[in-house]
Amino acid sequence: MKNYAIILASGNGKRFGANIPKQFVQIAGKTILEHTIEVFEKSAQINEIIIVITPEYKTTAAKILAKNNYIKVSKLIDGGKIRKESSLIGINSITDKEANVLIHDCARPFLTQKIISDCLEALEKYNAVVPAIPTSDTIYEIEENNIINNVPNREILRNAQTPQCFKLSVIKKAHELSKNDTNFTDDCALVVKHNLAKVFVVNGDTKNIKITYPNDIIIAEIILKNKNK
Repeated sequence: MKNYAIILASGNGKRFGANIPKQFVQIAGKTILEHTIEVFEKSAQINEIIIVITPEYKTTAAKILAKNNYIKVSKLIDGGKIRKESSLIGINSITDKEANVLIHDCARPFLTQKIISDCLEALEKYNAVVPAIPTSDTIYEIEENNIINNVPNREILRNAQTPQCFKLSVIKKAHELSKNDTNFTDDCALVVKHNLAKVFVVNGDTKNIKITYPNDIIIAEIILKNKNK
């Protein structure tokens, strides 16, 4: 069974505030897109990489791919208007009857090989897997008037990361059943909603951050500097 990595790089990065999508912002001489591709390119367990890109920047991405001559990148395809659409586009581009699919945010360039390995190992037993880390902050559940309604026990809370990993048949079914839902930003949530599989949680990594705001670039540069040391 083949292992596919789908890199979602079709966001517009409004919260990041740059004049280009954040996947093309450079850290230490390389774009975030390049850093993320290289993680999967270096993994001995990943067979193919599918990149779902912002249509307006497809040519830019194609030039980056040509420059680096990646061996495992098999598809560069236009993404949708929202994450859910882009995820489905990537999933539907796989023609295998069954496969392991790792759906990853391009904005998480510090994914570790251990997380990839742990996720694939868990997929041997479970049909859905996600890395997550313990929640360090107290989380408030609030009502519409900004009054605290509940304070969940943070011991049972986790901050989800990516890649979110699935058997191809399971995640395809989840999207089929959720085709009219537009408020989901998480593939695991689709699987849970329709009770298609138990989602197993593996340990994530605090360095597997998602670059969302400008200050995150500073943190990313520190991580890279320490990594290179």
